[in-house]
Amino acid sequence: MRTLREIPALRETLADIRRRGERIALVPTMGNLHDGHLALVAAARELAEVVIATIFVNPMQFGAGEDLDAYPRTLDEDQAGLEAAGCDLLFAPETTTVYPRGLEAQTRIVVPDVTDGLCGASRPGHFDGVSTVVGMLFNLVQPDIACFGEKDYQQLAVIRRMVADLHFPVEVVGVPIVRAEDGLALSSRNGYLSAQQRATAPRLYQTLRELGQALEAGEATGPTLASGYARLQEAGFAPDYLELRAANLEPVTPTTREAVLLAAARLGKTRLIDNLTLTLPR
Repeated sequence: MRTLREIPALRETLADIRRRGERIALVPTMGNLHDGHLALVAAARELAEVVIATIFVNPMQFGAGEDLDAYPRTLDEDQAGLEAAGCDLLFAPETTTVYPRGLEAQTRIVVPDVTDGLCGASRPGHFDGVSTVVGMLFNLVQPDIACFGEKDYQQLAVIRRMVADLHFPVEVVGVPIVRAEDGLALSSRNGYLSAQQRATAPRLYQTLRELGQALEAGEATGPTLASGYARLQEAGFAPDYLELRAANLEPVTPTTREAVLLAAARLGKTRLIDNLTLTLPR
């Protein structure tokens, strides 16, 4: 596996790949890779001849007081993991390479509507940063396929909308959530949890499963979500949101069948997110 840090070298390498007529799959990440990230690489490996991963801790998607400075940077370990997973090329640029004029002067991509509410409400500007850097990577790499995890459900919806609205010739593939044996969705931020918090963290997914069973059985949405919110608080979480949306993130209506239950909650200083897809009764 080759690691490139500069745009001209990336473009030169990509030109060779395109001359060979090989399909390219892109896996954008912020590094500190775990098995969930490597599942994206495995999915990409099945879909294309060439797999390109990126590692870039994107400052534009971090708000004031968030964990940009503390976010773990583990490039050596990440390179070893990517190579073992079958990645062909890693693009790991510096911030000045991506934003040579700084963040304030940077052109941005803003995706309306689907960014409303959920993480978009609690992290203002976050999805502008995500869509801008992903749009930039799509322009630089020009992949045929891009793989993203379904744990970041709203992010995946934002990227799909951006691709549709801007006519990017990229197939966006959602890869199922990878979980620890106790159900906790894998996340780079899980490393922030203390031992006691780590033991509590699986309660988030357990609660979603219990609520999902109730909603699929036809129980009323409002009281069901209220009870779930209270259960999370009793377990030691500080819930940010707990919402039921249609699978496309539109509001649920009486005719909605495919839906998603989404949650974000803090456990100590660590913000965890998770979701569960449901089929609502007729």
